[in-house]
Amino acid sequence: MPEMYFRLRWPDSAETSHYSPSLIIKDYFAPGEELELKVFLERARTALTIASDRVRAKYGFPCSQAGASLSSIEQRAAPFQRQRDARITILEFSP
Repeated sequence: MPEMYFRLRWPDSAETSHYSPSLIIKDYFAPGEELELKVFLERARTALTIASDRVRAKYGFPCSQAGASLSSIEQRAAPFQRQRDARITILEFSP
């Protein structure tokens, strides 16, 4: 199964890298795209759930790394939930 990483820039200018077990992430994000936090989180949840479900369909169990990525993203996003202008930038994809 093709896997990839995607790098993000958060509202505080910190950058993080996250794992996806599927290229589906490219259907939800594009490098250089800047999204409102709420929209970003909705897309991340959808894309990483689909990615994990693809692993489940192929191997019989969900992808724990996709779940860990989503958990990490949600924890990182928590401090910005009250900021009306919080935006996330998709920096790049890498293999």
